[in-house]
Amino acid sequence: MTLLRDSGGLQWAGMALAFLLAVALGGTGDLAAATMLLLFAVVMLGILPAARRGWAWSLAVAAALAGAAQALLPHAVSSLPVWGAVVAIWLGAWMLVAQLADRPRLSGLPGRLQGLLAPLAFGATLLWLWEVSVRALEGPRVILPAPSAIWARILRSTDILWVDFVQTFVKGALSGFAIGGGAALVFALVVDRYDYLRRGLLPVGNFLAALPIIGTAPIMVMWFGFDWQSKAAVVVAMVFFPMLVNTVQGLAATEAMQRDLMRTYNATWAQGLLKLRLPAAMPFIFNGLKISSTLSLIGAIVAEFFGSPTRGMGFRISTEVGRLQLDMVWAEIAVAALAGSLFYGLIALVERGVTFWHPSQRGR
Repeated sequence: MTLLRDSGGLQWAGMALAFLLAVALGGTGDLAAATMLLLFAVVMLGILPAARRGWAWSLAVAAALAGAAQALLPHAVSSLPVWGAVVAIWLGAWMLVAQLADRPRLSGLPGRLQGLLAPLAFGATLLWLWEVSVRALEGPRVILPAPSAIWARILRSTDILWVDFVQTFVKGALSGFAIGGGAALVFALVVDRYDYLRRGLLPVGNFLAALPIIGTAPIMVMWFGFDWQSKAAVVVAMVFFPMLVNTVQGLAATEAMQRDLMRTYNATWAQGLLKLRLPAAMPFIFNGLKISSTLSLIGAIVAEFFGSPTRGMGFRISTEVGRLQLDMVWAEIAVAALAGSLFYGLIALVERGVTFWHPSQRGR
């Protein structure tokens, strides 16, 4: 019972039962001996008490699970033994993720890298489940290609993917993000300076933010042409209002006692802004930047559906779907997801350095 109360104990119990089921039904020859031996090793490692589960234990479990998952792939057919082994590997990976998430955080850079281990292990498990399910069920490639097929397409089409990345992300998304975010910051300072603008223009901005991109994107294409300028205009319209609202709320987030103290010091509006309210607004500003980082890429891709040159992520996705080249579509999606995640992570990294004093950054 003590083992089941440990972190990952219930997952270990389920993995052991699934392993026993796969062994009992494995006489059909659908499973490789290496898969079963490695799974047995993970089951045995799970017996160890939590106090003895150090980094060597995690490394051994990860290596055994990776080996079992790789050995199972050539034998991935739709049969009870195979699905039993799949469930066992999945629960074993869940046990590993639970242990990694509950492990005491190290200090400094090793601690930051440690925070990536659990999500990386979880993501690798999801990709493996995707791969083995497509192989076992023999799903049509035009419905859902396997991750291995998508990776092979990425390697074959790096030149096309790079051109599309520059057109959509660098030219369309980043330029619109910079223009829209910068304009929102400047406008927020004006709104904060003159209260009647807060009461009169913010409701209008709320109305404009509610306009659907499906309706505004064709108009932007007609106004600014088929190249990246129209996509940047769509991105500006999408990121302007989130940045404006977050910045205005951040500038008003200071306490009355703090503002009274600045007036006691006879501080001007500019001095109060630079010394008090703008630093206090930084968590809100970075929150708006993180929201806008995802909206900018989405807006640039969707805008390309309504007219673009013969390049760009949105253009490629819409074209390849019509040709039933779903591996290329997923390759574009993978590149977009990776670029968006890195962009978000970069903003979060800068936020940690700028707002290190804020309670939200403590213990991270």
